[in-house]
Amino acid sequence: MAPVFDSFTPLDILDKILVFGLVYACTLILRREAAFRLLAVLTALYGAELSSTFLGLPSTASFFHLLLLSAPIIVSLIFQSDIKRALYSFWKSHKAGDGDGIDVSTTVDELSKGLHELAERRIGALIVIIRQMSIDHLVEIGTEIDAKVTSELINSIFLPYSPIHDGAVIIQREKITSAGCILPLSQNPDISKSFGTRHRAALGISEQTDVLVLVVSEETGKISIVHEGKITYDADPAEIRRLSRKAIEGRRAPRATAPPEH
Repeated sequence: MAPVFDSFTPLDILDKILVFGLVYACTLILRREAAFRLLAVLTALYGAELSSTFLGLPSTASFFHLLLLSAPIIVSLIFQSDIKRALYSFWKSHKAGDGDGIDVSTTVDELSKGLHELAERRIGALIVIIRQMSIDHLVEIGTEIDAKVTSELINSIFLPYSPIHDGAVIIQREKITSAGCILPLSQNPDISKSFGTRHRAALGISEQTDVLVLVVSEETGKISIVHEGKITYDADPAEIRRLSRKAIEGRRAPRATAPPEH
């Protein structure tokens, strides 16, 4: 057996720990859940490399070593959409400075106005606000839009004769990025029978990501807030505005409580 441990110095061990820490920190910024999984994979690969060297299997050890060297490239490929969004947010925050608050306020005003108008006319709507996590792998994108949030645009998308009124609208920062999107339905058997497809879709995407979802019921005209797999039915307008602002700014909302009886 090769004296693998004799060749390691305290500096070598510190070097490995620093590399693991840097990779973990980078992925933690992008996606917390994936960061833990990636750390476990890296630890397993490193353990496999050490074991192969200790058992005198140089080819196998070289294979695992190559995988470890390729980790930064693999991470950049897996998280490319998250990296782009993080860089864009960083650039935007430095470019716009204090002006972002005005844009967010205008966006919240237009969103609230659009929701209120849809609710008054009992037109169903499903709006997803992205915070930090990517939802590209879960959503079937309908029509790309890339336009500022306005009440007129929201109304025109969800009018019954619109070809994309049945899908979800995606909002990221101050823009509507796409519409007519298909979301995964929740498989939770405890969902109230009174909830239709829109509410089930809202629950489905919120169970797997950190998004905030707003749903207008065409049967009742009530607006629901959905996040973390929980529904607040007939939500207070002030609460809708508060949570919408947090979500548009990319901040997490406080943990949701159980859905109220209605």
